[in-house]
Amino acid sequence: MSNLRKQSFIQGTLILLAAGIINRMLGFIPRIALPRIVGAEGVGLYQLGYPFFIVLITVITGGIPLAIAKMVAEAEGENRPEESRRILHTGLTLSLALGILFTLVALFSASWVSNVLLTDSRVYYTFVSMTPMISIVAVSSIYRGYFQGRQNMIPSALSSVLESVIRIIFMLWFSWLLLPKGIAFAAAGAMLGVTVGEIVGMLVLLWQYYYILKKDKKDLPDPATAENDIPDPVIPEPSAGKQTSVLKRLLGIAVPVTAGRLVGSFSYLLESIITARSLALAGIATAAATAQYGSLQGMVIPLLLLPGVLSSSLAVSLVPSLSEAAARHDMATIHKRMHQALRLAMVTGAPFAAIMYILAVPLCTLMYGNADTAPMLRMMAPFALFLYVQAPLQAALQAMDRPGRALINTLVGAVIKILLILILASQPEYGIYGAIIAIIVNSIFVTLLHGFSVVKLIKLSIRVSDPLKTLTAVIIMAAGMSYIYTSVPIADAQWLQFLLSAACGMALYLGICLLSGLISVRDLDRVPFFKRRR
Repeated sequence: MSNLRKQSFIQGTLILLAAGIINRMLGFIPRIALPRIVGAEGVGLYQLGYPFFIVLITVITGGIPLAIAKMVAEAEGENRPEESRRILHTGLTLSLALGILFTLVALFSASWVSNVLLTDSRVYYTFVSMTPMISIVAVSSIYRGYFQGRQNMIPSALSSVLESVIRIIFMLWFSWLLLPKGIAFAAAGAMLGVTVGEIVGMLVLLWQYYYILKKDKKDLPDPATAENDIPDPVIPEPSAGKQTSVLKRLLGIAVPVTAGRLVGSFSYLLESIITARSLALAGIATAAATAQYGSLQGMVIPLLLLPGVLSSSLAVSLVPSLSEAAARHDMATIHKRMHQALRLAMVTGAPFAAIMYILAVPLCTLMYGNADTAPMLRMMAPFALFLYVQAPLQAALQAMDRPGRALINTLVGAVIKILLILILASQPEYGIYGAIIAIIVNSIFVTLLHGFSVVKLIKLSIRVSDPLKTLTAVIIMAAGMSYIYTSVPIADAQWLQFLLSAACGMALYLGICLLSGLISVRDLDRVPFFKRRR
């Protein structure tokens, strides 16, 4: 198997980062346009159905892709390409079987879920529309895990970008076409558009799998012996004994990771149910509660998670990188990778948190056409940094064979969040802000637990100077942005005033980071764009 397409930790992260940035930016097209088509209430219907989809997908793909990435990375490191394909086939068989099973479960339970568990029966159409995606995502996730195990992030990046483009087009088109039938059908149309995007993403991954294996075949010294080296991507080829051995190890890694992610998914599901019911107890009408929840989950949370694209990319790249270093007992590399990941997540996330706090009103006005969501965004923005740091910490625990510890940390945080939502959101004086407080407490608590676990596991030394420098830089940046936005008004051009303030703030932050050593010239050298121009 050729290693020509294997990327380093930084290269893989940059590839996923580029795709992630494109996807997040593209993702804001429907975030901006969909509320204008179906309104906050329609977005709420879309968001109420989505947590159930996340739970089902987590059961199917929660830990299997990560286990495949880890096992394939080990097999490729030992130059055993046939073992990599055996792992792929086993994962495909297992994931596809689960996908078909849960598709049927979702279809038969759709009426009960929308009428009994949720407070708005109109979610039924959205729920039914999402069911075709389950098996599609199951297959796609396995191929992504395989490519990540080979430390080739290009297929995953390309498929995700194309999936986003197609999803946006059909999501907005279908919702617009079905709007005359009512908001419930428009929300279902948006979910059908997501399904079309997932189909395209899966087809791109399948094409790249065949293309790359053909390239590997040409790299072999003897073409005659490599003639039969390209197997069918779904039908398993190995013997039953080897297949069983691979399946046992796959499940041994995947089950604890899946359990950990299920906690997060069930927490999200319970959050949607309990928030809706708590708001009802607080005296808020069903339609208003649905609209408030749609604003929080469909508008505010996506803005907060936008800067987290880097930490998500770091988390994906960390798993094969740390797994390979752990197999060699190379603690120096493990410490280096963790320091790199944590510093990058913190330094890159902090300025965006400042922008969302200081410029919340113009940002929400420009993005969504009104400033009603700005108070929610301003309240959550200072604590977003905990979310950005959390992803690489959790990935480290999973890569170091401690998914159980990540599970316990996530479970404790989820229990605290649900209890706080139940207590606070049901009070009229808190309402939706009770749910926001609960989400903030959860993000802080789980991140601290993950950090303590990682430090204890690998004896990681904490560099206190980096957080202090980052905090100082972001405070100065926030003060500068606030001064520019209030002192340099631009009549009838709020977008220009916002861009000027944000750009000046980012320039100020970057300058402070360079002067304080948070970002060095050596860091910029690792980025191809800068390296070519120096």
